[in-house]
Amino acid sequence: MAVQVEVTTANRLEDYALFAHLTDAVRALKEEAAPVLPKLAGRTVWMVNSTSRGGGVAEMLPTMVSLLRDLGVATEWVVIESTEPRFFALTKHVHNLIHGHGAPALGPAERELFERVNRDNAAFLRPRLKAGDVLVVHDPQPMPLAAILKESVSLAAVWRCHIGLDEELPATRAAWEFLRPWAPAFDRAVFSAREYVPAYFADRAQVIYPAIDPLSAKNRELGVHHTVAVLSNAGLVVPPGPLWTPPYRQLAQRLQSDGRFYPATVSGDFGLLTRPIVTQISRWDRLKGFEPLLAAFARYKRRLLHGGWADDPVHRVRQELARLVLAGPSPESIQDDPEARDVLEALRVQYRALDPLVQEAVAILSLPMESAAENALMVNALQRASSIVVQNSLREGFGLTVAEAMWKRVPILTNRHACGPRQQVRDGEDGRLIADPEDVEQLADTMDLMLADVPARTGWARNAQRHVYANFLVFAQLRSWLRLLGALLDGGAAPGAAAGPAR
Repeated sequence: MAVQVEVTTANRLEDYALFAHLTDAVRALKEEAAPVLPKLAGRTVWMVNSTSRGGGVAEMLPTMVSLLRDLGVATEWVVIESTEPRFFALTKHVHNLIHGHGAPALGPAERELFERVNRDNAAFLRPRLKAGDVLVVHDPQPMPLAAILKESVSLAAVWRCHIGLDEELPATRAAWEFLRPWAPAFDRAVFSAREYVPAYFADRAQVIYPAIDPLSAKNRELGVHHTVAVLSNAGLVVPPGPLWTPPYRQLAQRLQSDGRFYPATVSGDFGLLTRPIVTQISRWDRLKGFEPLLAAFARYKRRLLHGGWADDPVHRVRQELARLVLAGPSPESIQDDPEARDVLEALRVQYRALDPLVQEAVAILSLPMESAAENALMVNALQRASSIVVQNSLREGFGLTVAEAMWKRVPILTNRHACGPRQQVRDGEDGRLIADPEDVEQLADTMDLMLADVPARTGWARNAQRHVYANFLVFAQLRSWLRLLGALLDGGAAPGAAAGPAR
């Protein structure tokens, strides 16, 4: 049965407007909202997805809900649930198919399970909805809800799909064909790239980029003292001195050479405050490219052990001190991603096979999720402690972790193969884009070149923050949503209608 999420985000638009670099963005959002608010009077916008924590959608929704309310739009957030493990295994399979991976075998039994679980969740929503409300369904997991609820309530419905692939494959065709029966119930569809739009949504689709909240715990500015305190309280560094705040209830865990997880500094500090750090933080997902990134860093370190040192003595020290951090949420905490444990297990096996000297240079971290705020601060501090943030995704609809690091003035290493990151990162301006996320040699070479070129990294970092300000902050996202809602309630065409490859 679905649950309604209580949104307690503290920041209001007036809080953002206090910051000089955000004042104009807040003003533009209010101006965009003014003509739309009368059309939404008396209506509620219902945001529905499949998890309240872990992953980009769950991170974006609290701020979206809170700021829409602050503008005067009645907005609620509901999360669907299921006691049937097969349901989330099925939706993960559909997720992977949309990204081009997995066996394209979906039939009547899968459709029956998919619709039955959503009918159970619709029973929670139905008595809470009223005629004229707007239902915004996020991603495939709750997609049947619009058709089910429209059987008894007159609604406007929008499907917001955060994933996709910019090529047609047997796997993608199978996924889109599986979802097709529930598509007609949606009046509009929103995607993160034009290339992701299936043919049956082309006449009512538009692109809205996901976005980050600059004042959230994950993205707000942290001074040196606060960064050190967060890393210390999370057990990610050995405190360099007395702390004014207590340790977190749940500490970060680091994979050890015996294959088990222990508190991250149990075997000593691994240098987050003093060493060049290359970091990737993502959900434990096969498509995030953790395994080739680990292989690339291991190749990089093995080269050095066999005499591949730089001629520059300063960079030689940098090469010796460099560390790789691979971090993700504690897999037990993510209900809608049953593959997380398998991905982490594969990394565990790969890590244990490394030379002990290479193992010492790698930290695989499981970040606790019991406190969303503490988890967000851990991610914030880890990104700020990094020299380079990597998003090595094989497939990626849009990389929120990319935008987060760019906002923090950290250069990015990602690739052109994943459609989302190549929309976000300009090669040679905000960081570097390689061709193939599974090319271990190219990954290793590019990491080394980025670490060596400190002036370039400084310039990329400045450019990256400006690029996020212009395109990927929550204010730009909400302006697009307000335009969509206004057109939807007017009965007009979808603004910026998009067409993609036929599927």
